[in-house]
Amino acid sequence: MTASGTTPPSDQPQPAAATQTQGDDMATLAKGGRTNTLGFILRLLGGIPFLFIGFRLYGVDEMGRFAAAFVVVEIVALICALGEKRGLAQRLTEGAEDHEAPPASLVFDGMLASLMMSVVACLVLIAFPVIIFPSGTNSPYDMWMIAAIPAYALTEILLAAQAYRYDIATTVRARALVEPWTKSLLVAGLFFVPALASGGIALAFVASIYAALVTAAWSFFRTYGLPTQWRPRPGYLGKLALRAIPLVGADVIERGTRLLDVFLLGQFTSAGTVGIYWFAKEVVSLPQKLKSSFEPILSPVITKNLKIGNMEAIAAQVRQVGFWIIALQAGIALMLAIPGEAVMGLGGPAIVGGTGALAILLAAEVVASMAVVSESVLVYIAKKRNLLISVGVITLQGALTVGFIILAQRMGYGEGFQAAGAAGALFVALAVSSLVKAVVLKTLLKAPVSNWRWALVHAAAPAVVVGFLFTRFTPEWVELAIGGPLILAIYLWVIWKRGFDEADKVLFRKNANLPDEILDAAESTAKPR
Repeated sequence: MTASGTTPPSDQPQPAAATQTQGDDMATLAKGGRTNTLGFILRLLGGIPFLFIGFRLYGVDEMGRFAAAFVVVEIVALICALGEKRGLAQRLTEGAEDHEAPPASLVFDGMLASLMMSVVACLVLIAFPVIIFPSGTNSPYDMWMIAAIPAYALTEILLAAQAYRYDIATTVRARALVEPWTKSLLVAGLFFVPALASGGIALAFVASIYAALVTAAWSFFRTYGLPTQWRPRPGYLGKLALRAIPLVGADVIERGTRLLDVFLLGQFTSAGTVGIYWFAKEVVSLPQKLKSSFEPILSPVITKNLKIGNMEAIAAQVRQVGFWIIALQAGIALMLAIPGEAVMGLGGPAIVGGTGALAILLAAEVVASMAVVSESVLVYIAKKRNLLISVGVITLQGALTVGFIILAQRMGYGEGFQAAGAAGALFVALAVSSLVKAVVLKTLLKAPVSNWRWALVHAAAPAVVVGFLFTRFTPEWVELAIGGPLILAIYLWVIWKRGFDEADKVLFRKNANLPDEILDAAESTAKPR
């Protein structure tokens, strides 16, 4: 920033100290992204068995009822987390400078406020179970899913505290190892316990959430220790809750755009339709999770640059991380979409009708990448404006979802088309969100933020050709076992050669913290492409 408060032109030489700091930030983002991408792979390996076992052993309708309840649990839990997933980094940064309170005490303040909100939310859902179970329950054990809300919310806060200390490994352990594998192993084991078989899905889910909470808490207490002389501060907790409203809105709406379609399908269609769509959504969650590979580490980096007013560095980080995300998401989307029927067939013949929904959902996640990265900055520099945009987007999605579902029903189309209609509404909403938020962020930062590069098209073209040949001339098992990995391999090879420059390749180098390489990468990323 200049003395007049304006941002220097992007081609103006950066001071050595600023360039070094920017390089360090890129190295931190790359390291955190690598660690969480490993977690993404591990979560993939742990989550697939739950899908396969759940649909094969319990059935489409049973998984559909679970899905309808799960989306309510997750949304309510995000509300109860009070935006601490991103807001905690800002509170800890301010607390460290103002000596307001020890870090552990600030985290405990957030946890207490979250726990109080969770108790109220649980009581409401117990009193009105139709909210969470619109199509009924599979067994009496399903009501225990409500008990997952406080554990989910507290885990979000604990993992955000660890991310502030650049500890992403705990997130990997909790979310990518403990949670999915606990869920997958239990859903299989409980099916063979006669007294618990009917509630196996719900009980496995609740156990996995609490196992993740224990994992996060163990690391938190080792890092921060117990708070000293901490006591509840009602006045501060009230201010915390009010201050969190924009962040809560952003978190809930961002995640709500991925869950609103499932909720509305549960209200307007059958449990079977929800089950088909949920399977597609869970497959799509694999590339979707890539964006979260950088979210935990991006927040503290952004808040520190905001403190010193280094808007050009923030714009460079948005461009860099945005391209990393869209490049990886596009490759995985191609790998899953081209052999889509074979992928959906893993859940059984009844699931194949959702192949169209799967393709649309994968495309939606690719176009959403710009909105995700832009919002990671807007929640700090334009909270209310970001919230208004998000409200408009989710309202648009809700209206389109209901409209497309009703239109498909009146035209006599089956479950697959109704699911595709919900996916189409999500695609349109996310595309609008990306466009609007990128324009707003570019205006505020006075620097380009786009993550698009034509190399994405160059890499996709040969991958599509190879995928077409496999789907046309080979059986389904060959599509999955050989075709899918080959599609991804070809895409990655081309994007590496044609799309990744030296600054981008920092993401894949463990020794990227070497000063010369960091400075070179930082100077490159400071100039928009």
